[in-house]
Amino acid sequence: MFFFPIGCFVFLLLILLLPLLFFLIFFNIISFSFEKLGFSPEATFLIILLILLGSVVNIPLTRRKKVYVRRDYFFGLFPRKEIVYQGVAVNLGGALIPLSISFYLLEKVPWQPTLIATILMIAICFSLSRIVPGQGIALPAVVPPVFSALFALILAPNFAAPVAFISGVWGALIGADILNIKKVLKTSPGMLSIGGAGVFDGIFLVGIVSVFLTAI
Repeated sequence: MFFFPIGCFVFLLLILLLPLLFFLIFFNIISFSFEKLGFSPEATFLIILLILLGSVVNIPLTRRKKVYVRRDYFFGLFPRKEIVYQGVAVNLGGALIPLSISFYLLEKVPWQPTLIATILMIAICFSLSRIVPGQGIALPAVVPPVFSALFALILAPNFAAPVAFISGVWGALIGADILNIKKVLKTSPGMLSIGGAGVFDGIFLVGIVSVFLTAI
């Protein structure tokens, strides 16, 4: 007779529930972090939902010219030229919503340490960002949250959470995206999305990791 060991059943159940467990832990961390910024759990859920949905929305700011690019299909066997508009767009979830939150938080923080932390973050993000030809700008996702938390704890320990968020968001957007616009448009065809792919991960984590690190 075959008996299914209870330990194996529990282990299998744990494996199946791991994604849900990770999601609950992650959401609890998000809720804890945004509560430090003064948002309720309901507002936190709405903000995260809007950021994630808004990450696929790019609002064009400029569309200067058409460029012809070569696209390879089926391993390069069927190349063809396509017309692509070149210009600058702003990402709803990666730029506009985080910026709106940062403006809301500006009234709650001292301006001098916030400005210093933001300038330092701009310098770090600019120095560590790199241009990937054909794709855009790449920035290590852990840079904005970790460094913004460190600067906030040193410069404004009593306002660490909002200062970390503000400096992290502005540092990534200005240092990685805005200061590299001209270089990207020269090397990469298509639209450059401020706060979009390459920088979005870092900005998204700012609201979670940086605030969490300042609160523990």
